[in-house]
Amino acid sequence: MTPLVTIIVPCRNEENTIRLLLEAILKQTYPKDRMEVVVADGMSTDRTRERISDFKRDHSDLLIAIIDNPKQTIPSGLNLAIRASKGEIIVRLDAHSAPDPDYVARCEDALKKGLGDSVGGVWDIRPGGAGWMAKSIAKAASHPLGVGDAQYRFADSAQEVDTVPFGAFYKDLIDRIGGFNENLLTNEDYEFNVRLRQSGGRIWLDPAIRSSYFSRSNLTGLARQYWRYGYWKAKMLRQYPTSIRWRQVLPPLFVVSLVILPILWSQIGLAGWIFVIELASYLLILSLAGFQSSWKNKDASLILGVPLAISTMHLAWGSAFIFSMIGSIF
Repeated sequence: MTPLVTIIVPCRNEENTIRLLLEAILKQTYPKDRMEVVVADGMSTDRTRERISDFKRDHSDLLIAIIDNPKQTIPSGLNLAIRASKGEIIVRLDAHSAPDPDYVARCEDALKKGLGDSVGGVWDIRPGGAGWMAKSIAKAASHPLGVGDAQYRFADSAQEVDTVPFGAFYKDLIDRIGGFNENLLTNEDYEFNVRLRQSGGRIWLDPAIRSSYFSRSNLTGLARQYWRYGYWKAKMLRQYPTSIRWRQVLPPLFVVSLVILPILWSQIGLAGWIFVIELASYLLILSLAGFQSSWKNKDASLILGVPLAISTMHLAWGSAFIFSMIGSIF
């Protein structure tokens, strides 16, 4: 028999996107009578619950349950949703996402073939709002200069990877490696996948498994998001130092150089030259990324918008990483 699948969704105050997610789930090719959706709501103060209830009323053929997440964090929501699930297979999604119609079916097929203990796919990044900056942020969030070698942002071939953002796995995996770490308010997926790999498991990414992800709509929201990512990545890496990747080292090193080199300039002339060359090279690379994105997408606004977004990602992530590391020492 086709296995029962539980789609788990942690959310809080997602009234603008939650219906888009539920509509995408409704369009899945996987049999609806073999799917259930468990939404762990972090005590939303907007109309999120109302939107979910309205959808349930209009589409009674899809089983949707809403449970409370009093801690209001993503990992606590994930663990509560897993405990409330009845499915043999867990598919983790996000309230900012919209899976393609064959998403669940492809995940189930990859798991059944034993390609990985956790399987996932590629994000198609979409603007989270209107305007040129929202478009620029979406392009930056899928550009290699912005995300390094994170394969789930742009991979075009199936492969074993170190992490996937929305993993699908058999529920009994939780018995083997435990649930999501509730001490991490961000990077819970990556930490979960580190434990999976340390236990001998495999993580499989297939670019045919696709979902849309709605990025932040402005630089303020982007900076907050990447500050949170950097801060909690440092905390996670202190527990798993061998899991660090080169893409995670460069932003904090760049931020440190922007502070240290000007201070040394008055004492060591070479430091000044290094600073000027480094900054000029960085601005040149950002400009090339902006022009390349503009040419590819036939959108002149990306010439400025993409460099602004990428630099915001680098500086916020790197600064937060350093701040978190210093905070752990003192």
